[in-house]
Amino acid sequence: MTGFGHGTRRYPRSRGRTWSRNGPDRATLAIVGAICAVAGFFVLGIILGPVAIVCGWLGMGRTWSSRPVPALIALVLGAIDTLLAIIWLAGTAAPGSGFW
Repeated sequence: MTGFGHGTRRYPRSRGRTWSRNGPDRATLAIVGAICAVAGFFVLGIILGPVAIVCGWLGMGRTWSSRPVPALIALVLGAIDTLLAIIWLAGTAAPGSGFW
């Protein structure tokens, strides 16, 4: 008889999963976000920065209550990376001015 705590599943889902049983876990998303954030400082910061922010946010479990270190690093470095890319694009878009 199923119901009231007597489920049909023998093995419940693990706590680290984000959205499905076959999806990536939070630690993997946090590490991918941190790698994207560091790589974004060197190439394609305008693309890899937001990717790092999203991976960091999903790595935190979409809440601010639990803050794993790699996810927080990915979120912060992704935000810095995106901000620097926007400043660089604004500086190069102005006529006759730039950083160098």
